[in-house]
Amino acid sequence: MTQDVSSSETAVPLNPSVNPEEQSVSSVDTGHKSEAPAEFMLFLGDFIYADVPLYFGDDAEAYRRLYRRNYQTIIHTYDDHEIINNFVGEGNDSTPPFENAANAFRLYNANANHDPLEPDQHYFDFRYADVAFFVMDTRRYRSDINKEDVTSRTMLGDKQLTALYEWLGKVNTTATFKFIVTSVPFTSLWQHDARKDSWAAYPYEKMGLLNALHSVPNVILLSGDRHEFAAIKFNHEGIGHSVLEVSTSPLSMFYVPFVRTLRMVSQTTVKTIKEVVNAIEGENTITFEEEEVPQEQVLKYIAKGNYKWSSFEVDTRDPQHPVVYLEVMIDGVSEYKLTIAGKPVELRTTTALGNFVPSGIKGMLDKIGLGPSRWF
Repeated sequence: MTQDVSSSETAVPLNPSVNPEEQSVSSVDTGHKSEAPAEFMLFLGDFIYADVPLYFGDDAEAYRRLYRRNYQTIIHTYDDHEIINNFVGEGNDSTPPFENAANAFRLYNANANHDPLEPDQHYFDFRYADVAFFVMDTRRYRSDINKEDVTSRTMLGDKQLTALYEWLGKVNTTATFKFIVTSVPFTSLWQHDARKDSWAAYPYEKMGLLNALHSVPNVILLSGDRHEFAAIKFNHEGIGHSVLEVSTSPLSMFYVPFVRTLRMVSQTTVKTIKEVVNAIEGENTITFEEEEVPQEQVLKYIAKGNYKWSSFEVDTRDPQHPVVYLEVMIDGVSEYKLTIAGKPVELRTTTALGNFVPSGIKGMLDKIGLGPSRWF
């Protein structure tokens, strides 16, 4: 299935009568043929299953043994199965079995990641050209929902949440596309156990963050965990920017063939204001229309498949028409394509250029008082 979606509000709304799960692979093609090589890979958690099919206990060697088949450098975050199912850290590193599990993750995976924002942390950000990434840690600091009132629950903890907000402020006008990695789905459309383990269990923190994301153009959330694929659009109240989530899993694991827990639309709606371009006698006129739409809606849902991955090709060569091409591979077959038309971002040259200077050179120049901020 090839589909176009625009981050502008002139996109044609989806037909609500069409079931995103039942749409067949279409012969419609955007004409885009990707020949670009893969630059890097993001693994979104559950790299090992410490507790499946058997849990060998809170033992450092037992955790390390499971990582020893890792032969390729990948950018990683962790989820619960690197520790134990549905792990809740509460910001307390002495909570078993976090210490031994995190030690193995650090030795085999995290040490190859980009540098964390603070020592001994597993959330970090990085850039690739004019594309920015923030990788969350959704396990270490999350509240226990059985202990915390719903209004005070946190998924990220104060420091990480502050770092994310600061990153959003920094990349708003210094990067064209912004990718945010969350090991568990940001959407609340998945039901059953996801109501307790995903962002659905932290609605106040989620809503505050979502409001901020709606103020930033070209934000794409990347998630996993559910052993299914879904592309989900978050619509905004009034004027703002829509947000897209692409949830893809597993890379190589089981899927549940008979149980479906993903709702196609949220019960909550928003009144969004969209820009409509009308051609009248050869001249374009712009009007604004209010439309009530679901706050969250599924663009595409594919449950089947033991082997799933999503590839993203970012093309910002035309700054007025930036675009991301998404292709979803399932069991070796291209099952879905999505063209994501971004909004133009007038990049602040000073900060953007500074990010192309190698960090080693930056550090050396800072020591002699000639940091990049002085030249750009």
